[in-house]
Amino acid sequence: MTDKREVPYGAWPSPISIEAAVSSFLGLAEVRLDGEDVYWTEARPQEGGRQVIVRWNEHDGQSDVTPAPFNARTMAHEYGGGWYAVDTGTVWFVNMADGRVYVQERGASSEPRALTAEGPYRHGDLAVDRARGRLLCVREDTTPMQAGGADHSETAEGERPPEPVDLLTAIDLESGEATTLASGYDFYSTPRPSPDGSKLAWLAWSHPNMPWDTTELWVAEVAADGGLANERMVAGGGEEAVVQPEWAPDGTLVYVSDKSGWWNLYRMTVPGEGSRPAEPVALTSMEAEFAGPLWVFGLRWYGIAPDGTIVASANARGRDTLMMVPAVGGPAEPIAVPDEAIDSLVVSGRRVAYIGGGSAQPRSVVMLDLDRGERRELKASFEVPVGAAYISTPEAISFPTTNGDVAHALYYSPTNPDVTAPDGELPPLIVTTHGGPTSQANGVINLGVQVFTSRGFGVVDVNYRGSTGYGREFMRKLDDKWGIYDVDDAVAAARYLADRGQVDPKRMGIRGGSAGGYTTLCALAFHDVFAAGASYFGVGDLEALARFTHKYESRYLDRLVAPYPSGIDVYRERSPIYAMDRVSCPLIVLQGEDDMVVPKAQAEQIVASLRERKVAHAYLLFPGEGHGFRQAAHIRRSLEAELSFYGQVFGFQPADDLEPVPVENLARS
Repeated sequence: MTDKREVPYGAWPSPISIEAAVSSFLGLAEVRLDGEDVYWTEARPQEGGRQVIVRWNEHDGQSDVTPAPFNARTMAHEYGGGWYAVDTGTVWFVNMADGRVYVQERGASSEPRALTAEGPYRHGDLAVDRARGRLLCVREDTTPMQAGGADHSETAEGERPPEPVDLLTAIDLESGEATTLASGYDFYSTPRPSPDGSKLAWLAWSHPNMPWDTTELWVAEVAADGGLANERMVAGGGEEAVVQPEWAPDGTLVYVSDKSGWWNLYRMTVPGEGSRPAEPVALTSMEAEFAGPLWVFGLRWYGIAPDGTIVASANARGRDTLMMVPAVGGPAEPIAVPDEAIDSLVVSGRRVAYIGGGSAQPRSVVMLDLDRGERRELKASFEVPVGAAYISTPEAISFPTTNGDVAHALYYSPTNPDVTAPDGELPPLIVTTHGGPTSQANGVINLGVQVFTSRGFGVVDVNYRGSTGYGREFMRKLDDKWGIYDVDDAVAAARYLADRGQVDPKRMGIRGGSAGGYTTLCALAFHDVFAAGASYFGVGDLEALARFTHKYESRYLDRLVAPYPSGIDVYRERSPIYAMDRVSCPLIVLQGEDDMVVPKAQAEQIVASLRERKVAHAYLLFPGEGHGFRQAAHIRRSLEAELSFYGQVFGFQPADDLEPVPVENLARS
């Protein structure tokens, strides 16, 4: 047996290469079942972020459905989702380049055929209405945006630019003719035809609400001409958020509501015309979340078997459990699977398919046979390149924070069996804050985290107040407090680990992207706990975000910060871009050149302030990238630059042969 090498933390040689981490960024989403076929989508960094629909079956194995250069992705509601539908082998999908819906016949040798005409439209949330021979979707008419122009310079202070118009739409499968079914709300989602085509259910909500604040569940009869009649709201509204309505085989309507304080399953007998809405029956009554925030179209947390049995994912304290909910009532029972995070769940017959993963298992497309209990992984997002001894398993921690509250996090300790650190040395810490901020950190293995832990860093992924998975009350704690409670909780997590003697209190950094980048910038501007920061396309100017961001989030900050423009003083007080004179520790800023959510001008204003005051900093601008990096070369360079940056700031030499990032004004000892 050889002795372990003694190497300083951060400089550990790791068998988890940055290239392996980049390869792990394959994005799996939107599982569908169609006969014997299983479908899903793959976002491929090695193809410039192109998204491809994939088909698998026992006989043919895996094959691509959408040929290059087609990109099966939509920007409807900006974050997209629901970008394809499939029925008896025919696939309909939205192409990113032109926003049109295309059709791809099974076995066709020709290119996909455009179904919809060219126009100022974006489509999402596609669903097939077999009974009527049409595609149901949400169509965004972007004409108002184009009339307003891309340049917001003419928008007066306190005003917002024009927004697209949401339409609940039916598209004829033969002619491509589009018919508007409903309009008037700011947002529509989840059109669901009943099995016989006689009814339609959908969700709607309006500014200033986000879909986790409040949504309304609507139902209508479908008239002979395909239009809607007797439209009525049957659930939701007020402080109730409804998600994922689905029709059960017996004609009842199943949905998820958080009116109890937790997203739980309900069943309703849909009333006829002139009848009062039936009282919904709670199918689950658990302190667990059977759904999550509706950030994108097409999210599915449960499916219904032919006998009415529901198979669902339930999230509690950062971990998912697969559950079976009886059709006739009775307690939900867990299904034994190793998955700790489960999404995109669908059911067909006795088959269940979903995307699952865990602390030692990458996100994978999984198929489960309910009768045999057989679980099969069809496609993993990546292959783990090392043995289990190199993988840091997260420890769930809860810790005290401000205002007498408790926050939560996952802590990953430095892990590498080949090396040991010098006696008395403590590891540097990286505090990670998720985006959203209405989102959640989970413990699924992430090579982007393991890159750091295997090199000698501790990493803590914080579920600050406002995160989902802990009930509506915990999520609502961030109301009026964004830029305060999320930052307090990141600081508290770092101090908690330092007080336990697990990390070096003088070498603690914080990183995050988008909303997590905002938390990072606030932590550096308004606290003095961290010795370094990494902002990935972080929000620096809240007022600019409120005025110029896309429609979907244009009123998001009314709850998180204050109503705009009446609360403009609060926006400026909490915007780190106005407090950069208080940032004294090194900061690396990574920004997409084409980012429309956080324009590069914000990043460059931050960098200019640091340069003027001679604060150590690095700045990387990535061409062709928007809000989130999709190209493999840019993901690789950002990770290399961040590691190089920490090495220069924390005083170690990374073992990797990588291109150092230039750090301006870094004091050398």
